[in-house]
Amino acid sequence: MRFWLLIFFLVSPAFSWCQVRISGKVTDTRKNPLYGVSIAIKDSYDGTITDSAGNFSFSSSETGNQVLVASLQGYATFQKTISLSPPVQPLDILLKELITELKAVTITAGSFEASDTKRSAVLNSIDVATTAGANADIVGALKTLPGAQQVGESEGLFVRGGSAAESKIFMDGSLVNNFFYSSIPGIATRGRFNPFLFKGTVFSSGGYSAQYGQALSAALILESKDLPDQTEANLSVSVIGLGGGIQKLAKNKRASWGLTYNYTNLGLAFAVIKQKQDYFKKPEYHEADANFRIKTKTGGFVKYYGYLSWNRLGFRTADIDSFALKDVFKLENLNTFQNLTWKDKLGGGWRFQTGLSFSTNKDDIGNELNDEDGQKLIITNPIVYALKNFNVHNRDKYAQARAVVEKKLFALNKLRIGSEYLYSEETTNYVDFQGALFQQTVKDNFFAAFSESDLYITNNIAARVGVRAEHTAILDRWNLAPRVSVSYKLNNSGQFSFAWGIFYQNPERKYLPAAVPNLHFSKAIHYILQYQKMSPERVFRAEAFYKQYSDLYKTSPNLVTGQESVSNNNGYGYARGIEFFWRDKKSVKNLDYWISYSFLDTKRDYLNYPVEMQPNFAAKHTASLVLKKFVIKWKTGFNASYSFASGRPYFNIQYDPVADKYNLRDKGRTINYNALGFSMNYLPHLGKKNAKMFSVLVLTVNNVLGQKQVFGYNYASLNDHKVPITPTSKRFVFIGWFMNFGIDRTEDAINNNL
Repeated sequence: MRFWLLIFFLVSPAFSWCQVRISGKVTDTRKNPLYGVSIAIKDSYDGTITDSAGNFSFSSSETGNQVLVASLQGYATFQKTISLSPPVQPLDILLKELITELKAVTITAGSFEASDTKRSAVLNSIDVATTAGANADIVGALKTLPGAQQVGESEGLFVRGGSAAESKIFMDGSLVNNFFYSSIPGIATRGRFNPFLFKGTVFSSGGYSAQYGQALSAALILESKDLPDQTEANLSVSVIGLGGGIQKLAKNKRASWGLTYNYTNLGLAFAVIKQKQDYFKKPEYHEADANFRIKTKTGGFVKYYGYLSWNRLGFRTADIDSFALKDVFKLENLNTFQNLTWKDKLGGGWRFQTGLSFSTNKDDIGNELNDEDGQKLIITNPIVYALKNFNVHNRDKYAQARAVVEKKLFALNKLRIGSEYLYSEETTNYVDFQGALFQQTVKDNFFAAFSESDLYITNNIAARVGVRAEHTAILDRWNLAPRVSVSYKLNNSGQFSFAWGIFYQNPERKYLPAAVPNLHFSKAIHYILQYQKMSPERVFRAEAFYKQYSDLYKTSPNLVTGQESVSNNNGYGYARGIEFFWRDKKSVKNLDYWISYSFLDTKRDYLNYPVEMQPNFAAKHTASLVLKKFVIKWKTGFNASYSFASGRPYFNIQYDPVADKYNLRDKGRTINYNALGFSMNYLPHLGKKNAKMFSVLVLTVNNVLGQKQVFGYNYASLNDHKVPITPTSKRFVFIGWFMNFGIDRTEDAINNNL
């Protein structure tokens, strides 16, 4: 025993002498110490982990040159060859954080985004359908978000002091030229498309991607659904019509096709809910659409969507220039839209998306002056009465081709390059009270190319840098529009974002004469600063913005049609403000609510404005409160919304031919806008338990309290007499029953409302 103890004490100093001490510290790129980093000599058992201060120390019996490895989940592995000849100097190790999908900052300045993975960010399809007062209209629901205006007398999306023409809508990358039903005097028509067509929505109230253009204010970017979960059919019956459709999924679940038809007639509803207009042709609509979707072997998609709509209406209103006469308005519209897209992989980290779209729009509009008995009158003196008898036949064609390639670089960094070509042909045949025909055709060949990069510098810093170039044959000019967005993520799940960009737009078609000499693009420069904090159940967002307008179009009177035509590019203006948005699904069980507020200060000198003025579509203050409460026991959702907007300016601008200038003859401000909406959706159980059926009964009421609403004023042509522009009725009630066969979506509907 003593022998072995003697051997141990003689040998142990030799072991100690052969081991080398290795020490050091591990930090990240911001010099913060990292805890729990694994430090080891490669292909050995020698190593340790760092302490809370990032320090490490261990001994190794290895000799010579060895590879030291430092690793921590979420960071790039560090390797370095070191010499284990004593003494080994202390090591300073720097670990770089990996940029991953789960941790990386998102680029959001100016945009609200919702998709399958980000539905809590804003509004998904069910949100749109259940937002009280929106009538299942995408734009109607978006009006409850900050930035959007409560304009009730004209269709479109009015954003941050911009007109409806300054906001464009895209489906799968293609521009939708007639997203809304045709214009009707004093009535805001709704969007044509069902919100359940789409799986993703990006509402950019400014600073949007270089992939899109020709919109000075905003872009609404919609992405259509992929394959259905399984074959299903649907049927709807309501007080305004009926409809049905089918979505057929192939047995291999790699392809599908679908057909839908809807018929709408507002005659029954108008018989109960009296309208301000005297309809002799109740609004009637026939709509059909078709689609097919194919999933490729490489995970890409081929999608086709086709839409056909026919509608007509006719009504009489009191003539503003007389006491007994009536103005008659008639409209018949035929609209089509076809969109084919293909996105897939190219190999080597490249992806592509191509698209072809074609659309047509045909409007036959009649306007005439009637006597008390409904008979047409032709009065030539004064000429104002004669000009009220006319017919307009519009024939529009649009075709677009688009291609985008995307290269995934290291980590999440991406490069996108693309181009698009748009052909438009718009013909107007104007027939005056004497039967004289005036025809005008405007054609344009529009080309754009763009490049854009997503740069993820760290998990906390990201940028999107892009540039877009455009050429239009109408103006025979090029433009170049750079755009930049930068986001910085904080440690508390909040982030700051900044966006800057230049945006250009052609003049509106209705203001274009046959020839347009010496015109430029109108221009807007956006500056946006945003703070956003998101969790799965709560969203807070604050945003400040400034828009500078230049080269806005000024108009002069067209003595033939009485309309306005572009004359120069001397207009200018600005829009600035702050916005807040709060959505909460957590504080109260089964209650989802959001609050939005916008402050807007804007003025512009454009069209026929005699001076710089606040436009009549812009309110200084807007706010919305939306509540959604689902009672599981009753399988019923109760939804309410309250929208407010401060009074908007109104004015009477008239042309003085002697002085050759426009004069402001009257001005004022409307009363504040207030509207309470309510809806209820009940999910009854049909058939046997576990049957593949889904049903929902819907009741909606707009302007429940019947609050007075004035959107502006119409002025007489012969004097300063004015008539308020008001809703067609004090309130509107909708009752409908929607059924789905082939899949029970009850749980989906419940979960999406929690």
